[in-house]
Amino acid sequence: MSQPIQGKDFYDSVLQFYDQAARFSKLDPGILGQIKACNSIYKVNFPVEVDGHVQVFEGIRVQHSHHKLPSKGGIRYSMYVDEDEVKALATLMTFKCALVDVPFGGAKGGVKINPRTSSVELLERVTRRYASELIKKNLIGPGMDVPAPDYGTGSREMAWIADTYLAFKFGDTNALGCVTGKPVGQGGIRGRTEATGLGVFFGLRELFEDGDMLKRMKLSSGLAGKRIIVQGLGNVGYYAAHFLQQEGALIVGIAEREGGIFHADGLDVAAVFKHRQDSGSILHFPGAEDVADSFKLLEYECDVLLPAALENQIHEGNAARIQAKVVAEGANGPVTRDAEKVLLERGIIILPDLYLNAGGVTVSYFEWLKNLSNVRFGRMGKRAEEASLRRLVSTIEQTTGKSISAQERDLIVRGSDEISLVRSGLEDTMIVAYHEIRGVMNQVKGIEDMRTAAFYSAIEKIGVSYQSLGIFP
Repeated sequence: MSQPIQGKDFYDSVLQFYDQAARFSKLDPGILGQIKACNSIYKVNFPVEVDGHVQVFEGIRVQHSHHKLPSKGGIRYSMYVDEDEVKALATLMTFKCALVDVPFGGAKGGVKINPRTSSVELLERVTRRYASELIKKNLIGPGMDVPAPDYGTGSREMAWIADTYLAFKFGDTNALGCVTGKPVGQGGIRGRTEATGLGVFFGLRELFEDGDMLKRMKLSSGLAGKRIIVQGLGNVGYYAAHFLQQEGALIVGIAEREGGIFHADGLDVAAVFKHRQDSGSILHFPGAEDVADSFKLLEYECDVLLPAALENQIHEGNAARIQAKVVAEGANGPVTRDAEKVLLERGIIILPDLYLNAGGVTVSYFEWLKNLSNVRFGRMGKRAEEASLRRLVSTIEQTTGKSISAQERDLIVRGSDEISLVRSGLEDTMIVAYHEIRGVMNQVKGIEDMRTAAFYSAIEKIGVSYQSLGIFP
């Protein structure tokens, strides 16, 4: 499914999206120029021993903005990693964090390596050496720059980075805050794994309760019965599809590297995932139609197309054939600037990446706060909350003379644990950000699409940060 990524095209698209929104801002041109520019770019080549021979790997870390510290952004492992791609991702992170009120600057990193063909031993060596290079240059730390997982990396790699940092910074009680996306037992947070996909679900749920947008889409309210095609069954695509399916949506198509599958009555996402684990492919799933070229599946008729794989997947060459009413960007940069023009002209709604996939960085923020406070969310308040609720239930029973069953009592008096608090915070973040975007569309003349509105909202917030620092008038 994936094609060689043109990093420059991706970066150019991001800058064009920025320029489109910046036209509506009344901020000083100097501030707008500073907001747009990448603050720093670090490239390093480092040697690692592989099977008795030395191999040199290329690593990149881009810190786009220091208007707030630390900067924040994932680390990507891919043979297609290049400077322009990482700059584009770092730039997006700045506006993503600002949009959802997460107090970080944007950053991103990458290592040119194939994680699928590399041994676990090699991946660990490369990860630890890359982390060491960042530490030596003071480019990582809980108050400086906090990486996270991205394409090709996960909690395992984040645990290696945290362990390497701890070896350099022994005795630093905040050291675990140097990276997020860690396993729960090593300073991670419950709910981080599914956070981005759950955020996608919350964003789509808000869209399908928005009366004005529903009129534009000519669709009924609610997600139940909506036909959705998902590109990418990785972490984001799987969990987004899972929560959407739980809400009654029909996942009619799934596209992956090896091809796609389609079933008009809906696919069981968990069953497809298990089938792929067992067979190594989503193809030949019982009852589904195989689609040899997964890119063709993106052009099937549906209500929502959810690209959750890589950038530049919907471009000028296929945009005119997209038949979805909504394109929901689970991945970063799946729609190019040229493609967006075509989609908007055809009346297709685009839920932009800097909003829709912000669930990951939102929950990463919660993990970072947990690491700095050195206490699990819910630890101090859960039992007190339950005791208060038990007293309330007892008072109601005494006042009304009616008793509540043991099962109902357990549901009512259950206190908030870490995962419920994390999901509650994520839900609130996505709801508030959605209505901020819609508020911009309603209040700023000339802004009619959600991406421009999202960028505009983020630009104005970042501008206020620079002005409050006294750097610009």
